Amino acid sequence: MPLQELDIKPMHNGNWRSPAEVMRLTRMGSAHPTRLSFLRVLLRRIQDEGWQFTRPVWDLDDRGVGRAVYCAIGPERTYSLVAFAHDLPEDMRSDRVIATAWDATFALFDGVPTPEDLDRLEKNVPYQEAGRVSIKELSLSRANRSVRLFNHVVERLSCGEQPDVEEIEAVGYLMRTTAVYGAGKFGAADHEVIRDRAEFKAPFQAEMLSVWLTRQFCADIVEHLAVSKGGDRATRLAPDLKARLGVGNSTGLGMAPFIIRHPVLLNNWVMAREEALARVRNLDEADQEAISSLHKAFAEAKVNLSQWRSEHALQVAKLDDLKQDFKLLQEKLQAFPEATQKPWDDLWCWGQKALSVEGQEALLSLILEPHGDLVDGLADCMSAEESGSYRINGAMETAHLRNLLEQHYGWALSIDFTKSENAARFWYVSEEKLEPRLGERELDDGSELEQPLCIARLASELYIRLSETQDDESVAAFLLRFPEHRFIVRRVQLVDTYPFAEVQDNLIADDMLPIDLMRCKLAFFGATHFDPRSDKWVRICLFQGDPYPLDPAETTENVHGKA
Repeated sequence: MPLQELDIKPMHNGNWRSPAEVMRLTRMGSAHPTRLSFLRVLLRRIQDEGWQFTRPVWDLDDRGVGRAVYCAIGPERTYSLVAFAHDLPEDMRSDRVIATAWDATFALFDGVPTPEDLDRLEKNVPYQEAGRVSIKELSLSRANRSVRLFNHVVERLSCGEQPDVEEIEAVGYLMRTTAVYGAGKFGAADHEVIRDRAEFKAPFQAEMLSVWLTRQFCADIVEHLAVSKGGDRATRLAPDLKARLGVGNSTGLGMAPFIIRHPVLLNNWVMAREEALARVRNLDEADQEAISSLHKAFAEAKVNLSQWRSEHALQVAKLDDLKQDFKLLQEKLQAFPEATQKPWDDLWCWGQKALSVEGQEALLSLILEPHGDLVDGLADCMSAEESGSYRINGAMETAHLRNLLEQHYGWALSIDFTKSENAARFWYVSEEKLEPRLGERELDDGSELEQPLCIARLASELYIRLSETQDDESVAAFLLRFPEHRFIVRRVQLVDTYPFAEVQDNLIADDMLPIDLMRCKLAFFGATHFDPRSDKWVRICLFQGDPYPLDPAETTENVHGKA
């Protein structure tokens, strides 16, 4: 549902950035988390509603093998993370989707599991895709240890010492998830089961809750193993060091096509963010409280930047740009606000001229931070019931359809697909794992199984076909003659209502970077420390600096910043 149809109405005066600017891969691949990111939405709700957390089951042996249960008790319902810890041989540890064993496996249970539920889950959850779960499970996930840091932390704690802060900063997490499945996968509950629950109104709230509880498990298991090894000598993690540890994530191509396949959802994510930016830019003043909050957010972002590590050449260059941007921004903020009618708009317009794309997207995050009362409610606009948006308007005349193509897909119509570099790749689904893959057209077999993710080429082909069609022919009649165009016709009509639904780049070009799609999605999740390992997979961190479910009072919030 588009923003204008919801209770929260646009409050700006036409200050949205255009889709032509926002929906390019270069900018999407520079996205930063904001206060509208899904993990931030979850944590605000938990705090505002006073959720309680318990660990009723902790049944792990001295090797750290066994099971545990963490309960999240909300105002109306309880959800439980059921965790299984395994003794994984080193030669079986792999982050690849084809892995069959992991250091830990998890399920988010709807309610409080009985002993019978735990026995059932223990027979299935450790096997992930090879097992089956039920409608009582809302997500299924697995994680591997960051072996060097994990072992270092256990060893130090077992001796009564704290781990080396430099070791922690170099990695940032004790475990990294390699998949978090929800929405009906492998027998788990479909989204329809939970979509009307207030706590899951924003996107991916069940998955975020699962990962946050997993973070608690990661801290608990290293302390458990330290006691098992060191006995009375062992100590717990110091709160400041514990706060620096998030949950890692290793993400490959499986995530990339998601935002292409869910155009209305993508539109709502981006539209909410752009509305938030427009609202802030439209403010007539910057009061002292907002200025102080902005400076605090910038200080936290500087800490985050100083601890952001990557060896990938593209990301290294982006980080270099961002460091230069922050020097410029620090100088600019010393004089903020200047004597202007709209100080936030002035700051934003300066950033568009002075900063790199990476720096501009960081600035967006920073200027939203002081304005929770103005923008946080937009999180309720970010879900989508997509099925009702996909009906084709068969009564539309083809002349109108052609005009829509020219209006919204000019970027695609300008591409020459007879040039090999513009059609160099193809998306397909792996028969073995049913996961998306990206093939090289001139090198790999299987292009006849290409998935319809080549939106630009499909739009171009439709436009050529329409040029040979009478203007007054109905779309219904046109599709009866050319049914192969149904998919792209539906998208063209949809984008007229949902302007941010389409990535405005060629997704089969030889220089397309799938990591740009991943970063866009992960930033909306709330991920930090993007660290590409190739153009097809990336590592990130979640929940660094945030409270822990079982000991929030001990956690130093915002250690790593949120920008």
